Amino acid sequence: MTVVMDPASSADRAPRRRWLDRAGLPRTLAWGYLGVLVFMIGDGVESGYLAPYLLDEGLSKQQVALLFSVYGVTASVAAWFSGALCDLWGPRRVMTLGLGIWVVLQIALLLFALPTTDFPLLLISYGLRGLGYPLFAYGFLIWVTAVTPRRRLGSAVGWFWFAFTGGLPTLGSLVASFAVPHIGAYGTLWLALGLVAAGGAVALLLVREPTGRRRLAPAGERPLATLIGSLAIIWRRPRIGAGAVVRAINTAPQFGFLVFLPVFFTETLGFTLSEWLRLLSAMFATNIFFNLVFGVVGDRIGWQRTVAWCGGVGCAVTTLLLYYGTVAAGDDFPMAVVLVSFFGATLAGYVPLSALMPSLAPDHKGQAMSALNLGAGASTFLGPALVGLLLGPLGVEGLMWVFAVLYLASAFLTAFLRLPSPQEGTDR
Repeated sequence: MTVVMDPASSADRAPRRRWLDRAGLPRTLAWGYLGVLVFMIGDGVESGYLAPYLLDEGLSKQQVALLFSVYGVTASVAAWFSGALCDLWGPRRVMTLGLGIWVVLQIALLLFALPTTDFPLLLISYGLRGLGYPLFAYGFLIWVTAVTPRRRLGSAVGWFWFAFTGGLPTLGSLVASFAVPHIGAYGTLWLALGLVAAGGAVALLLVREPTGRRRLAPAGERPLATLIGSLAIIWRRPRIGAGAVVRAINTAPQFGFLVFLPVFFTETLGFTLSEWLRLLSAMFATNIFFNLVFGVVGDRIGWQRTVAWCGGVGCAVTTLLLYYGTVAAGDDFPMAVVLVSFFGATLAGYVPLSALMPSLAPDHKGQAMSALNLGAGASTFLGPALVGLLLGPLGVEGLMWVFAVLYLASAFLTAFLRLPSPQEGTDR
């Protein structure tokens, strides 16, 4: 018997497939991108109000700072190990683990820790919940790098960062701004749990691509060797180590800016706090859009060249423009929007690093991504540490020059991120 396919059904699918192909979005992982976006919206709901909420509940500033520090450390550890665990177990299993950790510890936070404001319980539930989102999100990123052809990998990782930053903090904070006035701060945390569970379900149930269900490390490699290799690869393959340093420089100034720019913009330049928050939103909104742009640009002109010129040199220029331009313009809000948007755009120039790093070690993509994520975690400490050390003696102007020089150094380091030819092998 001949089976006749429904022509309307085929016609409906074909345009969607062509659109996904043109956009650089892997068809087999399309639902995963949506799942990551919804998951990260849920994860980002609390980002704009959790600290003041905990203070209102009776915690001291020192306790809140410690709580967030523990969360940051656990998130950095999970980001580092995500690649090694994907090598060992496969991305889908790592994502499932991350989702499970997030959901279970959020329930513990809401049912036991917050109602009693028991600080040790808060440290355990919220602090350890930081393990959840990196395992889920970065597990999916490694899945993307494992299955996407090299010619489209820049675009594919650009879409990942679009989904990631679109959720945290952008749409997550927007959801909170509407939810908190209607259902309260505590109820909004339950909403966040629902969003995370929904995003996780979409990604894990609807993505059927088979590569993510199996380990990525070579057959026969022992678990301990895989875990140790996630750190040893930094010095075993100097190109990977250089890439980790570039990644640390990428967002170190961004985290440093969050420490001192609010005071600089409000007390020195004369902006209101609301204006500063809108400027910060403009910076991140621009960054989200250019995550896609530079993913495509990287595929067209080369990942290494994009990171060096659009990321390193671009950020060096826009960092100095951000300082000297705002000082010259004063509290000119439209001009400030333009200047912070320039910085947000060039910050996205580093997006092709997520395609470049696993391609430097094609036989150990998970370990290479662990090194990249280690650099990302280090940036959360490096930026604020530089501010603490240098803001006093150098002032804002001197600190901006330090950040600009760091960006130029990262552009120089990208010269070592040359993709190996088949004849060279990989241990370089």
